[in-house]
Amino acid sequence: MKVKIHTLFQYLLDTTEAEPEAFIGFSLAPSPKLGDFLDALDPEMSLDWNQKSFRGLPALRERVIAQAGLQDRCSVDDVLITAGAAEANYLAFMQLVQSGDEVVVERPGWPQAEVLAQAVGANVRVVEREEDAGWALPLDAVEAAVNERTRLIFLTNPNNPTGHLMTEAELERLVAIADRVGAWLLVDEVYAGLEWQGARAPSIAGLYDRGITTGSVSKALGLQGVRTGWLICRDQDLIWDAIILRENSSEIMNIMGEMIAEIALRPQRLGPALQQARAVAQKNLERLDQFVDEQPHLSWHRPEAGLIGLARLDCGLDGDQFARQLLADPYRVFLLPGSSYGMPNHIRLGVGGGPEARLELGLERMAILLGLCSSKAQD
Repeated sequence: MKVKIHTLFQYLLDTTEAEPEAFIGFSLAPSPKLGDFLDALDPEMSLDWNQKSFRGLPALRERVIAQAGLQDRCSVDDVLITAGAAEANYLAFMQLVQSGDEVVVERPGWPQAEVLAQAVGANVRVVEREEDAGWALPLDAVEAAVNERTRLIFLTNPNNPTGHLMTEAELERLVAIADRVGAWLLVDEVYAGLEWQGARAPSIAGLYDRGITTGSVSKALGLQGVRTGWLICRDQDLIWDAIILRENSSEIMNIMGEMIAEIALRPQRLGPALQQARAVAQKNLERLDQFVDEQPHLSWHRPEAGLIGLARLDCGLDGDQFARQLLADPYRVFLLPGSSYGMPNHIRLGVGGGPEARLELGLERMAILLGLCSSKAQD
């Protein structure tokens, strides 16, 4: 079946020609420059991939295991380097799920799994996160959705886009739910490492034999442009199936991206980079939290982790209308509507990016539009 576009990407395509002057939706940390890595790059390094591992550079795979805290549970052979977390999700999904299978997904959540399920003819069972409970994932509802036909449970932790963080106890219960029927459990961790409340949750690849952890250097480290991510799983058959599918699709072996990612994940660089990203995001998060509190037509559950959150909009406009008006003259401010995640009465707010996001300007202009909406509602 033909792959259909999801709403998030459709909105990005529709607004490509816009020239926003401010952003209230940056979803990644400030991006470093190439020059930040030149001191660690060998100018004699060959850009050929011959005689390299098809799983990715061994040194990078070691860094991936270390940053996830999986040294005692996983080996470098349990890691496949991919073109971002999106490709990792794709490779796992397409090798596991067939027509007629059932896939359990969360809402709101990363929409990729629903798109792929439609493409292969799988059935999707959606579990709604509970906004009144801080966007918690109701595990009883997950258990009720899982049955003998369930092939895959696809989740994000920290949740993308609400920032809710599942605990180790919750993950262990999810493992028990999946194991009861032999389902695979994939947890996308692109925002791991940016926790505001509590510690980083353990990676599912270390908790479950059929657990799949995906991640990348895109969000927390701002290295979206190097297109380097990973898939971690202790099932070697799945790793090889993913390699075979990649060889017949992207055939991506991005040696420059992998080298930069390996440098970025070295402990002496990773710690300071995360600290800097946290400092910038924490300041933005405090300001955004204050702004939401001041606006009578906005409310949200402050993200527990990550760089984005969902705010409920109550101003007479749905999220799409509000986002498009805000992007147009005279405001020219970009944010994503909640419909990108199946939540039409919400908007996505982001605390990533550096000075170029011009967050304060964006908030000033959004306050004007919110005020106008309030006036019209009163009329």
